[in-house]
Amino acid sequence: MPFIFKRLALLMSIAAVAASYNQAADNQAASYQAEKDHPAFHPPPATDLPHHQANGEVTIGADPYTSGEKLKAAFGKLNPYQYGILPVLIAIQNASGESVRMDGMKAEYVGPHGDRIEATPAKDVRYTRGSGGPPPPPIGVIPRHIKKSPLDVWEIEGRAFAAEMIPPGNSAYGFVYFQTGIQKGATIYLSGMTEAASGKELLFFEIPLQ
Repeated sequence: MPFIFKRLALLMSIAAVAASYNQAADNQAASYQAEKDHPAFHPPPATDLPHHQANGEVTIGADPYTSGEKLKAAFGKLNPYQYGILPVLIAIQNASGESVRMDGMKAEYVGPHGDRIEATPAKDVRYTRGSGGPPPPPIGVIPRHIKKSPLDVWEIEGRAFAAEMIPPGNSAYGFVYFQTGIQKGATIYLSGMTEAASGKELLFFEIPLQ
């Protein structure tokens, strides 16, 4: 490849990483602003969670929230598990020298017999079966006199895992949501994370919950 094209490709790659940094910073600032009116939530680091795994210098911890004081700290009076939603806290520590892109991360709950359940997007949790809320209205239709779902609260989206980039030496945490119950022998399977500079995909993480 001619030198000029190599240089152009390098500059484009640097610009893309810089743009990702800026977007991640903007999203984080918006999240902090929204959380000001709600109680602080500070879970343990990934290595202190009961279930965690390290691949290279990236460590991910997982912890299902179904009851107890930790559930109250995260969701207040709401218990999503009573409405068929299993919240799983995901905490990630990036001790490597490379930024890790998280916007392509895929989270799955893998049952003891290999059945897979993809995480439900936080914005859709309020519409899930058992939530008591209505299905989302068709596009362009303005809903009227609709009963509010008990899962339609700030904490569901506000506490959701939303990091798009984790710089070197930094960490991130948040919840992913599954429409399932706790099963003995289940695991959380995470994939789709990449090195920001090279685009190389990290090894998948398979974290046993028991």
